[in-house]
Amino acid sequence: MALAAAERGRGGLGALRRLQWNQVQRFVKWASTTGGHSIGKILIANRGEIACRVMRTAKKMGVKSVAVYSEADRNSMHVAMADEAHCIGPAPSQQSYLAMEKILQVAKVSAAQAIHPGYGFLSENTEFAELCKQQGIIFIGPPSSAIRDMGIKSTSKAIMSAAGVPVVEGYHGEDQSDECLKEHAKRIGYPVMIKAVRGGGGKGMRIAHSEKEFLDQLESARREAKKSFNDDAMLIEKFVDNPRHVEVQVFGDQHGNAVYLFERDCSVQRRHQKIIEEAPGPGINPEVRKRLGEAAVKAAKAVNYVGAGTVEFIMDSQHNFYFMEMNTRLQVEHPVTEMITGTDLVEWQLRVAAGEKIPLKQEEILLQGHAFEARIYAEDPDNNFMPGAGPLLHLSTPPADRFTRIETGVRQGDEVSVHYDPMIAKLVVWAEDRPAALRKLRYSLHQYNIVGLSTNIDFLLSLSGHPQFEAGNVHTNFIPQHHDELFPTKKATPHEVMCQAALGLILKEKMLTDAFRDQSEDKFSPFASSTGRRINICYTRKLSLLDGENIVDVAVSYNQDGSYKMQIQDKTFLVSGEILNEGDSLYLRSSVNGTVSKSKLVIMDNTIYLFFPEGRAQVALPVPKFLSAVSSAAEQAGAVAPMTGTVEKVFVKAGDKVQTGDPLMVMIAMKMEHIIRAPKAGVIKKVNFQEGAQANRHAPLVEFREEEAESK
Repeated sequence: MALAAAERGRGGLGALRRLQWNQVQRFVKWASTTGGHSIGKILIANRGEIACRVMRTAKKMGVKSVAVYSEADRNSMHVAMADEAHCIGPAPSQQSYLAMEKILQVAKVSAAQAIHPGYGFLSENTEFAELCKQQGIIFIGPPSSAIRDMGIKSTSKAIMSAAGVPVVEGYHGEDQSDECLKEHAKRIGYPVMIKAVRGGGGKGMRIAHSEKEFLDQLESARREAKKSFNDDAMLIEKFVDNPRHVEVQVFGDQHGNAVYLFERDCSVQRRHQKIIEEAPGPGINPEVRKRLGEAAVKAAKAVNYVGAGTVEFIMDSQHNFYFMEMNTRLQVEHPVTEMITGTDLVEWQLRVAAGEKIPLKQEEILLQGHAFEARIYAEDPDNNFMPGAGPLLHLSTPPADRFTRIETGVRQGDEVSVHYDPMIAKLVVWAEDRPAALRKLRYSLHQYNIVGLSTNIDFLLSLSGHPQFEAGNVHTNFIPQHHDELFPTKKATPHEVMCQAALGLILKEKMLTDAFRDQSEDKFSPFASSTGRRINICYTRKLSLLDGENIVDVAVSYNQDGSYKMQIQDKTFLVSGEILNEGDSLYLRSSVNGTVSKSKLVIMDNTIYLFFPEGRAQVALPVPKFLSAVSSAAEQAGAVAPMTGTVEKVFVKAGDKVQTGDPLMVMIAMKMEHIIRAPKAGVIKKVNFQEGAQANRHAPLVEFREEEAESK
């Protein structure tokens, strides 16, 4: 990584070469002192892309890796990458990835000297870190005392205030009664942030804009906190309007040293979770950057921090910043920091865990260029970013190089499971400055092609291309503020693209019949021809294609020279082209009225997908009504499950009267809480699922009967 930084940086080449040499020297020292006996094998107590990420560095360092997996992950990528792997239980994380004793038992059986927790699951679990210590296993992370102090938000605020780190006004007391919390919210002044004391990742967090909605938001936050952290204690903080979310990467060692590796801006979020991160923060001048870094180091030293950690700040429009929380683990977005500093933070973690000092001094850590990370999720942005699950029927990515990283734990053919986080991958890019990095990000997003489930790729393109985002005017309310521009009304697919879809379908049919003819003993069989040729007749084929919900009729005439004349409404197009086989993908090279273009072509499940350098199109073939997968009548019968999940709480019973918008149930799916509300006023006829039951997507949760007018 240091060499990559030296190759890509402008200026400071001598310093970067010295940085590289120092890293090589320290790596040789580490390998000679720890590689054979101190940490020769690590267990990764996690799954997906972070498990794969840790394994890549472990392999580079000659350290063996042990994977653990649930029954749902038996054929996953992280299991295939590991030197050895052990099953630890059923799919639910409580019975597998959160089962501490099972994981420690695997560490003993596999003779792993250390455990890397990744992020999420047990990464910030004080008890797990302490158990590792008691059983003589190195926990690759901070001491349990630091996890405890920083994991309890009220405690962390007190420690930070005492250390001279600015904090936001709030209530962090032990009295958790509704009346007390409501009174403090009134004292602080609305809007207020309600946050789980042991929270993180947006879980157990709600905003109350007024006293009227405070108790409802408090109850919702408590439920989610109890489910996620087994603790529903809450704190109240002043909500800073349109703040920026700026965080600093810190690193400490067992010798009392601590450094910062500059800041990341993670302001653009949905559901209180990050979606695009960048480093360094746009518009932050060197003086503010230095003060941020020094404040973060103060925070780390206040709790004797060891390893990789992140100090998160709220920043207002005047660049005043306030401590929000400290994540005592490696962050999801750590790659952008690695890209601008030429470091490998996982390598640093392993070295420091083995007792080494931090590889670089503060003055040796150089900031070069700009980096973005876009999180690619299985979700539907048009449906309030509802998480999804399903198979990755087609998956192709931009080529990885030293400027582009694909951080993922899935391959084509894998399935995004309903049991875990719906993130598919992180796309990370680097360039010499922010505008160049942003162009690189958008170019790479166009090359990320997925078929099989809904993703947020188109939304990421819309977001990264917004003028205010390009200008660096980011804040946590960015998506709601610019909602109309980010979710424009969908336009009809251009007729030229519909012609390309029709051409792709015709040529794919020809490929199949040509293959059949080659395998057939009857080379002249009429069933092995799709040329459309007719003796003394000009054959016209009528294709009906679906553009969204609109049917587009395409009349296709087959010309003798292999081209086609296509007519849509009153417009005529001369179309020709061919399908190219390039690697594992098919490409359509087409000419429509003389304009030549090339697109990736995927045809699956009666749908034609075209991926262009500048966009994508999806055109379907109409499906007969009797083959529809979901009955519209079933959907209209009552409230339906938005996705597969577990019914956490039921608020109604048969005979209850409800109004439109009243809460009916709470479902937990993809690590999120979803409140199911009444779609209409009426009387509950039947509740189909009880608490703890699993409901499939589109399953009717309750049945209604229209409320009859009262007799006079």
